[in-house]
Amino acid sequence: MNNKVVIIGCGNVGMSYAYALLNQRTYVNKLYLIDLNKERVEGEVMDLNHCLAYAPSKISINVGDYKDCKDARIVMIAAGANQRPGETRLDLIKKNASIFKDIIDKVMQSGFKGIFLVATNPVDIMTQITYKYSGLPTYQVIGSGTSLDTARLQLMIGKKLCISPKSIQAYVIGEHGDSEIIPWSNANIGLQDIKEFLSNKDLKKLEDDVRNAAYEIINKKGATYYGIGMALVRITNAILGNENLIMCLSVYDKTNKVYIGQPAILSKDGAKKVIPLKLTPSELNRYLQSVKIIKANLKKV
Repeated sequence: MNNKVVIIGCGNVGMSYAYALLNQRTYVNKLYLIDLNKERVEGEVMDLNHCLAYAPSKISINVGDYKDCKDARIVMIAAGANQRPGETRLDLIKKNASIFKDIIDKVMQSGFKGIFLVATNPVDIMTQITYKYSGLPTYQVIGSGTSLDTARLQLMIGKKLCISPKSIQAYVIGEHGDSEIIPWSNANIGLQDIKEFLSNKDLKKLEDDVRNAAYEIINKKGATYYGIGMALVRITNAILGNENLIMCLSVYDKTNKVYIGQPAILSKDGAKKVIPLKLTPSELNRYLQSVKIIKANLKKV
Protein backbone atom coordinates (compact mmCIF):
# COMPACT_ATOMS: atom_id res chain seq x y z
CA MET A 1 0.00 0.00 0.00
CA ASN A 2 1.21 3.50 -0.85
CA ASN A 3 1.13 5.25 2.52
CA LYS A 4 2.94 8.35 1.33
CA VAL A 5 3.17 11.44 3.52
CA VAL A 6 4.44 14.82 2.31
CA ILE A 7 5.69 17.41 4.79
CA ILE A 8 5.56 21.05 3.66
CA GLY A 9 7.65 23.24 5.93
CA CYS A 10 10.80 21.69 7.39
CA GLY A 11 11.36 23.87 10.42
CA ASN A 12 11.18 22.71 14.03
CA VAL A 13 7.64 21.33 13.84
CA GLY A 14 7.99 19.63 10.46
CA MET A 15 11.24 17.94 11.42
CA SER A 16 10.01 16.92 14.88
CA TYR A 17 7.13 15.19 13.10
CA ALA A 18 9.50 13.49 10.65
CA TYR A 19 11.85 12.35 13.41
CA ALA A 20 8.95 11.09 15.56
CA LEU A 21 7.69 9.06 12.58
CA LEU A 22 11.10 7.38 12.38
CA ASN A 23 11.13 6.53 16.07
CA GLN A 24 7.73 4.83 16.18
CA ARG A 25 6.13 1.92 14.40
CA THR A 26 4.14 3.66 11.72
CA TYR A 27 2.11 2.88 8.61
CA VAL A 28 4.04 5.52 6.65
CA ASN A 29 6.30 3.91 4.03
CA LYS A 30 7.18 6.95 1.92
CA LEU A 31 8.11 10.37 3.28
CA TYR A 32 8.78 13.45 1.13
CA LEU A 33 10.05 16.78 2.47
CA ILE A 34 9.34 20.16 0.83
CA ASP A 35 10.70 23.53 1.92
CA LEU A 36 11.81 26.80 0.32
CA ASN A 37 15.32 26.09 1.61
CA LYS A 38 16.14 23.15 -0.68
CA GLU A 39 19.69 22.76 0.58
CA ARG A 40 18.43 22.35 4.13
CA VAL A 41 15.92 19.74 2.95
CA GLU A 42 18.72 17.78 1.28
CA GLY A 43 20.63 17.81 4.56
CA GLU A 44 17.57 16.80 6.58
CA VAL A 45 16.85 13.89 4.22
CA MET A 46 20.44 12.67 4.49
CA ASP A 47 20.36 12.93 8.28
CA LEU A 48 17.02 11.10 8.58
CA ASN A 49 18.13 8.34 6.24
CA HIS A 50 21.12 7.72 8.49
CA CYS A 51 18.62 6.71 11.23
CA LEU A 52 17.03 3.91 9.23
CA ALA A 53 19.35 1.14 10.42
CA TYR A 54 17.93 1.68 13.92
CA ALA A 55 14.35 2.63 13.05
CA PRO A 56 11.46 0.27 13.93
CA SER A 57 9.78 0.77 10.52
CA LYS A 58 11.09 0.84 6.97
CA ILE A 59 10.48 4.25 5.38
CA SER A 60 11.72 5.69 2.08
CA ILE A 61 12.74 9.31 2.82
CA ASN A 62 13.16 11.75 -0.06
CA VAL A 63 13.57 15.38 -1.10
CA GLY A 64 10.12 16.31 -2.39
CA ASP A 65 8.47 18.53 -4.93
CA TYR A 66 4.82 19.57 -5.19
CA LYS A 67 4.24 16.97 -7.90
CA ASP A 68 4.92 14.32 -5.24
CA CYS A 69 1.67 15.33 -3.53
CA LYS A 70 -0.42 13.74 -6.29
CA ASP A 71 -0.66 10.27 -4.76
CA ALA A 72 0.04 11.21 -1.13
CA ARG A 73 -2.35 9.97 1.53
CA ILE A 74 -1.52 12.91 3.81
CA VAL A 75 0.01 16.32 3.17
CA MET A 76 1.08 17.85 6.47
CA ILE A 77 1.64 21.61 6.44
CA ALA A 78 3.93 23.17 9.02
CA ALA A 79 5.10 26.08 6.87
CA GLY A 80 4.94 29.61 8.21
CA ALA A 81 6.26 31.90 10.91
CA ASN A 82 6.81 30.59 14.43
CA GLN A 83 5.22 32.11 17.53
CA ARG A 84 7.77 34.34 19.25
CA PRO A 85 7.99 35.33 22.91
CA GLY A 86 5.22 37.81 23.67
CA GLU A 87 3.12 36.82 20.63
CA THR A 88 -0.22 35.04 20.72
CA ARG A 89 -1.07 32.46 18.08
CA LEU A 90 -3.53 34.94 16.57
CA ASP A 91 -0.70 37.43 15.99
CA LEU A 92 0.56 35.08 13.25
CA ILE A 93 -2.50 35.38 11.01
CA LYS A 94 -1.27 37.93 8.48
CA LYS A 95 2.19 36.36 8.29
CA ASN A 96 0.94 32.87 7.60
CA ALA A 97 -2.25 33.41 5.61
CA SER A 98 -0.32 34.92 2.70
CA ILE A 99 1.92 31.84 2.52
CA PHE A 100 -0.94 29.35 2.41
CA LYS A 101 -2.72 30.21 -0.83
CA ASP A 102 0.41 29.55 -2.86
CA ILE A 103 1.05 26.26 -1.04
CA ILE A 104 -2.51 24.96 -1.36
CA ASP A 105 -2.74 25.93 -5.04
CA LYS A 106 0.46 24.03 -5.84
CA VAL A 107 -0.65 20.94 -3.91
CA MET A 108 -4.05 20.84 -5.62
CA GLN A 109 -2.51 21.38 -9.07
CA SER A 110 -0.68 18.07 -8.54
CA GLY A 111 -4.01 16.23 -8.46
CA PHE A 112 -3.94 15.62 -4.69
CA LYS A 113 -7.06 13.92 -3.32
CA GLY A 114 -5.84 12.89 0.13
CA ILE A 115 -6.06 14.47 3.57
CA PHE A 116 -4.59 17.81 4.58
CA LEU A 117 -3.18 17.87 8.11
CA VAL A 118 -2.45 21.44 9.23
CA ALA A 119 -0.11 22.32 12.12
CA THR A 120 0.67 25.98 11.33
CA ASN A 121 -0.67 28.50 13.84
CA PRO A 122 -3.20 29.93 14.34
CA VAL A 123 -4.21 26.40 13.45
CA ASP A 124 -8.01 26.75 13.41
CA ILE A 125 -7.82 29.69 11.03
CA MET A 126 -5.12 28.12 8.85
CA THR A 127 -7.19 24.93 8.61
CA GLN A 128 -10.23 26.92 7.49
CA ILE A 129 -8.08 28.68 4.88
CA THR A 130 -6.81 25.30 3.66
CA TYR A 131 -10.39 24.07 3.31
CA LYS A 132 -11.40 27.20 1.41
CA TYR A 133 -8.51 27.09 -1.07
CA SER A 134 -8.44 23.31 -1.56
CA GLY A 135 -12.11 22.73 -2.32
CA LEU A 136 -11.88 19.34 -0.61
CA PRO A 137 -14.67 18.01 1.65
CA THR A 138 -14.47 19.31 5.21
CA TYR A 139 -13.58 15.89 6.62
CA GLN A 140 -10.46 15.70 4.44
CA VAL A 141 -9.04 18.91 5.94
CA ILE A 142 -7.94 18.55 9.56
CA GLY A 143 -5.96 20.75 11.93
CA SER A 144 -3.93 19.52 14.89
CA GLY A 145 -6.28 21.72 16.95
CA THR A 146 -6.35 21.02 20.67
CA SER A 147 -4.72 17.57 20.43
CA LEU A 148 -1.56 18.82 22.15
CA ASP A 149 -3.50 20.87 24.71
CA THR A 150 -5.45 17.71 25.56
CA ALA A 151 -2.23 15.74 25.98
CA ARG A 152 -0.88 18.46 28.28
CA LEU A 153 -4.07 18.37 30.33
CA GLN A 154 -4.02 14.58 30.69
CA LEU A 155 -0.36 14.69 31.72
CA MET A 156 -0.96 17.37 34.36
CA ILE A 157 -3.95 15.54 35.84
CA GLY A 158 -2.00 12.28 35.79
CA LYS A 159 0.93 13.83 37.65
CA LYS A 160 -1.33 15.34 40.29
CA LEU A 161 -3.20 12.10 40.94
CA CYS A 162 -0.41 9.57 40.16
CA ILE A 163 -2.48 8.04 37.35
CA SER A 164 -1.39 7.26 33.81
CA PRO A 165 -2.43 10.06 31.41
CA LYS A 166 -3.80 7.31 29.14
CA SER A 167 -6.42 6.48 31.78
CA ILE A 168 -7.81 10.01 31.96
CA GLN A 169 -10.81 11.04 29.85
CA ALA A 170 -10.61 14.82 29.66
CA TYR A 171 -10.46 17.12 26.65
CA VAL A 172 -9.58 20.66 25.70
CA ILE A 173 -11.94 22.12 23.10
CA GLY A 174 -12.41 25.42 21.27
CA GLU A 175 -9.69 27.59 19.78
CA HIS A 176 -6.11 26.32 20.03
CA GLY A 177 -5.30 29.52 21.84
CA ASP A 178 -6.26 31.76 24.71
CA SER A 179 -10.03 31.13 24.46
CA GLU A 180 -9.73 27.32 24.65
CA ILE A 181 -11.86 25.66 27.33
CA ILE A 182 -11.91 22.44 29.33
CA PRO A 183 -15.45 21.04 29.65
CA TRP A 184 -15.02 19.58 33.12
CA SER A 185 -18.59 18.28 33.01
CA ASN A 186 -17.33 15.68 30.50
CA ALA A 187 -14.09 14.79 32.34
CA ASN A 188 -13.74 11.41 34.00
CA ILE A 189 -11.13 9.21 35.63
CA GLY A 190 -12.17 5.64 35.06
CA LEU A 191 -15.93 5.95 35.27
CA GLN A 192 -15.96 8.59 38.01
CA ASP A 193 -16.51 12.32 37.67
CA ILE A 194 -13.19 14.15 37.94
CA LYS A 195 -14.70 16.41 40.61
CA GLU A 196 -14.61 13.40 42.94
CA PHE A 197 -10.82 13.74 42.84
CA LEU A 198 -10.09 17.45 42.35
CA SER A 199 -11.43 20.68 43.86
CA ASN A 200 -12.67 23.65 41.84
CA LYS A 201 -9.43 25.43 42.77
CA ASP A 202 -7.44 22.51 41.36
CA LEU A 203 -9.47 22.56 38.13
CA LYS A 204 -8.96 26.32 37.71
CA LYS A 205 -5.19 25.97 38.16
CA LEU A 206 -5.02 23.07 35.70
CA GLU A 207 -6.91 25.09 33.08
CA ASP A 208 -4.57 28.06 33.54
CA ASP A 209 -1.49 25.83 33.39
CA VAL A 210 -2.64 24.16 30.18
CA ARG A 211 -3.47 27.49 28.54
CA ASN A 212 -0.11 28.98 29.47
CA ALA A 213 2.09 25.92 28.81
CA ALA A 214 3.13 27.00 25.31
CA TYR A 215 3.99 30.53 26.47
CA GLU A 216 6.16 29.12 29.23
CA ILE A 217 8.03 26.83 26.85
CA ILE A 218 8.50 29.61 24.28
CA ASN A 219 9.87 31.95 26.94
CA LYS A 220 12.33 29.30 28.10
CA LYS A 221 13.52 27.75 24.80
CA GLY A 222 12.05 29.84 21.98
CA ALA A 223 9.56 27.40 20.45
CA THR A 224 7.46 24.28 21.04
CA TYR A 225 7.80 21.34 18.66
CA TYR A 226 8.37 17.92 20.26
CA GLY A 227 4.85 17.64 21.65
CA ILE A 228 3.12 18.63 18.43
CA GLY A 229 5.43 16.31 16.48
CA MET A 230 4.21 13.36 18.56
CA ALA A 231 0.57 14.47 18.28
CA LEU A 232 0.87 14.63 14.49
CA VAL A 233 2.26 11.09 14.38
CA ARG A 234 -0.68 9.84 16.46
CA ILE A 235 -3.10 11.54 14.06
CA THR A 236 -1.23 10.10 11.05
CA ASN A 237 -1.29 6.54 12.37
CA ALA A 238 -4.99 6.80 13.23
CA ILE A 239 -5.75 7.82 9.64
CA LEU A 240 -3.48 5.36 7.85
CA GLY A 241 -4.44 2.53 10.21
CA ASN A 242 -8.17 3.31 9.87
CA GLU A 243 -8.36 3.21 13.67
CA ASN A 244 -11.60 5.15 14.27
CA LEU A 245 -9.73 6.85 17.10
CA ILE A 246 -11.29 9.78 18.97
CA MET A 247 -8.98 12.82 19.23
CA CYS A 248 -9.52 16.53 19.80
CA LEU A 249 -8.72 18.21 16.49
CA SER A 250 -9.54 21.31 14.52
CA VAL A 251 -12.54 20.04 12.54
CA TYR A 252 -15.53 21.68 10.91
CA ASP A 253 -18.38 22.71 13.19
CA LYS A 254 -21.38 22.54 10.82
CA THR A 255 -23.63 24.52 13.16
CA ASN A 256 -21.25 27.46 13.54
CA LYS A 257 -19.58 27.03 10.13
CA VAL A 258 -16.04 27.24 11.45
CA TYR A 259 -13.03 25.01 12.13
CA ILE A 260 -12.50 24.63 15.86
CA GLY A 261 -11.18 22.11 18.39
CA GLN A 262 -13.63 19.28 19.01
CA PRO A 263 -13.42 15.51 19.57
CA ALA A 264 -13.75 13.67 16.27
CA ILE A 265 -13.40 10.11 14.98
CA LEU A 266 -10.33 9.61 12.80
CA SER A 267 -10.34 6.98 10.06
CA LYS A 268 -8.90 6.43 6.57
CA ASP A 269 -11.37 9.02 5.24
CA GLY A 270 -10.30 11.72 7.69
CA ALA A 271 -12.57 13.20 10.37
CA LYS A 272 -16.00 12.23 9.04
CA LYS A 273 -17.77 12.25 12.40
CA VAL A 274 -17.58 14.85 15.15
CA ILE A 275 -18.53 13.71 18.67
CA PRO A 276 -21.03 16.19 20.12
CA LEU A 277 -20.42 17.07 23.77
CA LYS A 278 -23.21 17.90 26.20
CA LEU A 279 -21.97 21.17 27.67
CA THR A 280 -23.28 23.07 30.67
CA PRO A 281 -24.72 26.52 29.88
CA SER A 282 -21.49 28.14 31.12
CA GLU A 283 -19.29 25.83 29.01
CA LEU A 284 -21.46 26.38 25.95
CA ASN A 285 -21.24 30.14 26.40
CA ARG A 286 -17.43 29.95 26.56
CA TYR A 287 -17.33 27.65 23.52
CA LEU A 288 -19.45 30.10 21.51
CA GLN A 289 -17.14 32.92 22.62
CA SER A 290 -14.24 30.90 21.20
CA VAL A 291 -16.19 30.50 17.93
CA LYS A 292 -16.74 34.26 17.85
CA ILE A 293 -13.02 34.97 18.30
CA ILE A 294 -12.03 32.62 15.47
CA LYS A 295 -14.63 34.12 13.14
CA ALA A 296 -13.59 37.68 13.98
CA ASN A 297 -9.99 36.89 13.17
CA LEU A 298 -10.91 35.10 9.95
CA LYS A 299 -12.25 38.44 8.72
CA LYS A 300 -8.70 39.82 8.96
CA VAL A 301 -7.42 37.38 6.35
